[in-house]
Amino acid sequence: MRLLSFIIITCLIFTACKSDPTAAYTELNLLSYGVPISIMAPDSAIVKKEDWFSQQGITVEKGDDYDLQIWAGVASSPDVSTVKAAKLAEVKSNRLYSKIIKEETDGFIFETKPDSSTLYYGFYHIIIQGDNQYTFQNGLRGNFTLEQAEMMYNSVKPVKK
Repeated sequence: MRLLSFIIITCLIFTACKSDPTAAYTELNLLSYGVPISIMAPDSAIVKKEDWFSQQGITVEKGDDYDLQIWAGVASSPDVSTVKAAKLAEVKSNRLYSKIIKEETDGFIFETKPDSSTLYYGFYHIIIQGDNQYTFQNGLRGNFTLEQAEMMYNSVKPVKK
């Protein structure tokens, strides 16, 4: 019984001490790129901006672990849950879609399965401010693990001061 208690307490200590992998990220203010939002990103991340017809595209990348796309434009709906539902339907219609890993009111993490032994993960996070919509998603050039997708997803949630 003592051994079992020791094992349980040890597991609890290790779980409680698990560090936040995004703690190494620094605040990145995107206002100079036309997006009045701050996110958490790896230090020295490369930010690029492109103007499209009806929206702006911003990429934030650092190595193979952090590749983020941000789309800024006029909100398709004033209700974030409506926008999220449309993105969810879009993801589920992809033939490689496997399942939803995490779903929140303003975003979700999903799994894709290109073949029987390969799994990749992606996400969407939506912010609506006034008439503007900001859609955050994983970059399309990478195939991300669940840990990488979760880190990027959590990094784009509004910075609390």
